[in-house]
Amino acid sequence: MHVESGLNPRRVLWLAPLAGALVTLSLAPFNLWPAGILSCALYSYLLCTCSPGQALWRGWLFGLGLFGSGVSWVYVSIHVHGNASVPLALALTAVFCAALALLHSLFAWCYACLVRPLPGGMLDGFPALWVLFEWLRDWLLTGFPWLYLGYAHLDTWISGWAPVTGVFGLSFICALTGACLFLAWRSPAAVARSTYAVIVITLWGGGAVLKPTQWVARASEEPLQVAIIQPNVAQEQKWDRRYYQSIIEQLAQATDPQVGKDIVVWPESAVPNFYQRARDFLDPLAARAEAAGTTVISGIPYRPPGSRDYYNSMVALGYGQGAYHKQRLVPFGEYVPLEDWLRGTIEFFDLPMSAFSQGPARQQPLRAGAYRVAPFVCYEIAYASLVAEQARDTDLLVTVSNDTWFGNSIGPLQHLQIARMRGRENGRYVLRATNNGVSAIIDHQGRIIARTERFQQQTLVGEAEVMLGETPFGSFGNTPIITACGGGLALMALMYIGFWRDEERAA
Repeated sequence: MHVESGLNPRRVLWLAPLAGALVTLSLAPFNLWPAGILSCALYSYLLCTCSPGQALWRGWLFGLGLFGSGVSWVYVSIHVHGNASVPLALALTAVFCAALALLHSLFAWCYACLVRPLPGGMLDGFPALWVLFEWLRDWLLTGFPWLYLGYAHLDTWISGWAPVTGVFGLSFICALTGACLFLAWRSPAAVARSTYAVIVITLWGGGAVLKPTQWVARASEEPLQVAIIQPNVAQEQKWDRRYYQSIIEQLAQATDPQVGKDIVVWPESAVPNFYQRARDFLDPLAARAEAAGTTVISGIPYRPPGSRDYYNSMVALGYGQGAYHKQRLVPFGEYVPLEDWLRGTIEFFDLPMSAFSQGPARQQPLRAGAYRVAPFVCYEIAYASLVAEQARDTDLLVTVSNDTWFGNSIGPLQHLQIARMRGRENGRYVLRATNNGVSAIIDHQGRIIARTERFQQQTLVGEAEVMLGETPFGSFGNTPIITACGGGLALMALMYIGFWRDEERAA
């Protein structure tokens, strides 16, 4: 089918960024999930007949709208906590978003040049290529797994696919629905429009059928009694030694009434000191907790004896044991790329505790009494494959974070939505402890059972179920959906080559 976009350059200048920004509107905290589908329909329209060169420009503008609206909250870290001037912070934020947008520029070029000419290029190729580029962002240059289309559909019918395909499967369905919407709009044939409708109804209906499926089962009639401490310590006080004593006293006072519960969770770097140096505070508390059968899980910096390296870690104290060292570090926040060049140039590149070492792969889970806990520090929870790998053969997911870096922005609410998806994908409860919110207890369906308010000192008390069994996604991770998308594009290419050769012979 030949279609004409009829777009002049002026229209592209506003329509492409708008299409990108619609993805952000589909996600938390806006939760306007149809906006993501409309975004894909508009993107299909923008790329339907343009040249590869035009696609580069249109894709970059789309990416600028997406990342400019969706992750520009990094400005808070750079300006407020990195003490960069407003012009410098704006410039660095703009560079960050513009650089991320280059990935969509590459996506659009690949689509226009390599995928669109293939049979079914828009119908099947567009969503498959979309998923492969989301997956590329999962690991390229340490990865930035944010703003995936599928996160918008935690509460729609297609969330039934999440325990099977993971978030990338939901992204595929969303992108395919948008492409079908565009094709149905432009198609003159009623039969074609009916075909697109059947495809969408089948996928969404399949999700509705799968949604009530119980992939896992409760291990016991007795749920775990848990508490999450949200201390709400100001970031400018966190690493100031003058406030250390008041910080640990506040933790102790909040924790003492909860001793006796099964698990108490403190947030990332709750104790602003190396574990080895904080033993005079931690050991007496751990002894009280052990006597009461309570495991305290805390985020804390950790430097092994005799080592020059130090880690952003989690430890289990009291009736638990084990230490976990963060594997996926945040650039500039936890380590500085090109450190020899950038250190000392501006204050943002010299943030406190920004020289962490990377933890080893395949670490053992933490123990909380008889239970195995899969630990994740900060935005590690955004890596679906990492979570699936560590969640296997564990009973509970615990993630700790310090979203204070992002102030009163949408970033922490996006982070919470991501944690919900990990619970849904893996069929496990998630305990999420943050310094200033949102802390939450999330069930195995990705639903929030209880949560705190932001910017308040609170203790969240509730229950968590231990679940038995694994979801299909928990067993296989992203491999099936990525293989299907990559294999589907390869098969389309082979069909196109074969058809082209047949025509050449006939000529």
